[in-house]
Amino acid sequence: MAITSYPFDGQAVTETQFSQMFREFQDSGVVTSLGANGFAVNASAGMTLAVGSGLAFLRGHMVQSTATENVTIAAASAQVRVDRVVLRLDPATNSIVLAVKAGTAGSTTPPALTQTDTGIYEMALASVTVGASVTSITSGDITATRPFVGHRVGVWITATRPTAPRLGQLGFNNSTDAWEYWSGSAWAPLFSTVDWANLSGKPATFTPSAHSHTWSQISDRPSTMTPTAHTHDWAQVTGKPTSIAPTAHKHPWGDITGTPATYPPAGHAHSWSDISGKPSQFQPVDHWHNQYLDSGGTIHRANGSDRPHSYTATGSTWYAVWVDGNHNFCRNTSARRFKENIRDIDIDPDAVLSLRPRIYDRKPTVNDEGKTIEGRRDEFGLIAEEVDETLPEIVVRDETGQIDSVRYDLIGVALLSVVQDQAERIERLEQLVREMSR
Repeated sequence: MAITSYPFDGQAVTETQFSQMFREFQDSGVVTSLGANGFAVNASAGMTLAVGSGLAFLRGHMVQSTATENVTIAAASAQVRVDRVVLRLDPATNSIVLAVKAGTAGSTTPPALTQTDTGIYEMALASVTVGASVTSITSGDITATRPFVGHRVGVWITATRPTAPRLGQLGFNNSTDAWEYWSGSAWAPLFSTVDWANLSGKPATFTPSAHSHTWSQISDRPSTMTPTAHTHDWAQVTGKPTSIAPTAHKHPWGDITGTPATYPPAGHAHSWSDISGKPSQFQPVDHWHNQYLDSGGTIHRANGSDRPHSYTATGSTWYAVWVDGNHNFCRNTSARRFKENIRDIDIDPDAVLSLRPRIYDRKPTVNDEGKTIEGRRDEFGLIAEEVDETLPEIVVRDETGQIDSVRYDLIGVALLSVVQDQAERIERLEQLVREMSR
């Protein structure tokens, strides 16, 4: 069995081999976002079309246009036809050029694309409807058909799906506004629609629960009804006055009848300022932060880091701290002398970029006095369960293994993989541009 490997120094590598290698990195398509101007086809004047500048891959080869180019549609015939504007790769001439493929008069089907493995390869940019005997093309006659490149995840319309997809290839179909994948024999929706007939284990009957019906849904209802004793919401009352006397007012205690002689105390709370006879300071008790109380009973966490502008800390060195599961403060060290088994970690840049910033409200909590404290509103950050799906390395779990929080201090470290990946991509593209300009 013959084995071929390439490219290596001192080795002749063919154009076909390079094409086969690069098309594994990227599908054919325009290098831009969906809806951007790269190689977009627009009406110009008469039968002339303007094709925007852009960058594109065709079967492992790259083409770049730095200015708007014009192409001309052949004169219209007495019958309607549909032409195609294409990028045409021709290895025999070492070129990729813009071209117009004329359709068949009397047919609304655009001409077929030539897409060989080693010879001519055409990629459609737009379909152009040429009306009978027209002398100009309008924007309404042009249908964009550009495919767009992605990280092996394509964006296309139904007419420009990959012609030789691999099992499991994923893409977004802009015609159906849905994600789809290649099952090996057909394009299937990524999320299937389930109807009642396909459900297994469903009950044969349902016990009716509390619900409501509109009056029109009730059968055999009487045509008239004798009113009985009932009530109405204020909003349902018609003809009511805009204001009612008396308005807000008060009564002295003596005017209230049936008042009790005494009141047994019920569960309640007082603010600190309402308490009389309270001590001026507190001696620390035996609990987790007693060593951080100053003489006035104030917590000065982490050597005064919560108020360094007003608290004179001893020493000249400041540390970041962690809190362990037993509520102890610990120094956050990072020097090599504190570590062993040091090794590299590969963090997927896409996993970092998939993190979703959220805005949310904190749930209410109850303090030691039994008082409910409302949580902060419109706080933004990350949801630990969502982070765990793509970047579990920065998720913190409690002693029971339940997801608890996110190591926000490690997000900056994880972002290094994104920056490094972008730097490598830029370097490769710059090298490719330099090679193309030679």
